[in-house]
Amino acid sequence: MSTFSQNPDPTTTFDEITRGVPMPSPWQAVWNEAEELLYATRPEGFDVEEIGRVAFDCLPESEKEEALDALFYTYWAAAQADRETRAAIDGGGR
Repeated sequence: MSTFSQNPDPTTTFDEITRGVPMPSPWQAVWNEAEELLYATRPEGFDVEEIGRVAFDCLPESEKEEALDALFYTYWAAAQADRETRAAIDGGGR
């Protein structure tokens, strides 16, 4: 089957086709790259902090503040979720 028959409207743009696909932030992109790099170069293992350090070092300076904000928010959200779980367990699920 040709590409044209799969998508008969030749005026459809790439942006229209990919509109619903979530785009990773620069931080997510370098995190993924750092993780892949470490898996390839260190198959014996590594710590999650190493992924973060490699990723952060690879970010352009202009992206580092936003990445730190994302890290702080993620840590806070995880801490909140942990508190809620502990409260539910301690309170008998009330």
